[in-house]
Amino acid sequence: MRFQITFNRTGKQKMLPMDYQYYISAWIYKVLKQADSKFAGFLHDKGYGDSPHKLYKLFCFSRLNFGKPTMWKERKLFEIKSNTLSLNVSFDVPEAATTFIKGLFMEQDFFLGNRFNGIEMKVTNIEALPEPQFTETMHYRLLSPWVVGFKPENAKQAQYLKPEDEGFLKLSEKHILEKYNNTHQAELTPDMISLKPLPPFKRSGFLIKPDTPQQTRVVGNIFDFELTAPEIVHQMLWNAGVSEKSTLGFGWVEIKNEKNFIYSK
Repeated sequence: MRFQITFNRTGKQKMLPMDYQYYISAWIYKVLKQADSKFAGFLHDKGYGDSPHKLYKLFCFSRLNFGKPTMWKERKLFEIKSNTLSLNVSFDVPEAATTFIKGLFMEQDFFLGNRFNGIEMKVTNIEALPEPQFTETMHYRLLSPWVVGFKPENAKQAQYLKPEDEGFLKLSEKHILEKYNNTHQAELTPDMISLKPLPPFKRSGFLIKPDTPQQTRVVGNIFDFELTAPEIVHQMLWNAGVSEKSTLGFGWVEIKNEKNFIYSK
């Protein structure tokens, strides 16, 4: 399920770090963990397993919509002028969870940013969005980077592949297989999916755990792609992101030529 969350900016602060995605991820985790026991019970009662950890693994979010900010590139900051902001968040959970999830996030107050810069926000509305009617072959466009990382033997840091690099396609399909097979009861085999990245490819990334000793830059690629897979796999990727590190906002997709697709009610 996808949700659009609307916020009001409640404080006077206007400066937001450009690498804000990590702070959004941390806020979503905090909201979910505050309701840990209740949500675990809800999932168990609805037959979605007896642990909330699936939800922790299977969510994604879009870029924050805050109008046209002023960019302070040398300081790596956005100056936010709008008082109303919005964010799309998705969870690979049954439709029955809609009301419960809306209740978790409604009227939440939080600070988005680091100890130097950030904005205070309050959730004013959360709305469930319609889901597409999926077909076996779908065309998508990425709105946040698709990350494919691997660590060579004896390397200290991960390397991030481009779509034209050897291994990108194999590792991407392997990730989809593992993501599905680790969280669903049916078994998906390699012959059941086929991924076709479509150029041009644009490198993009952002910092994880900024301003800490663990700070690292994760880099992916933005491009269009065609995916052939069972419809339930498309549904999972729509709701949980297609990329590694989707809980950090990587791998958010929209349907290309969306007007050609029918949305279910």
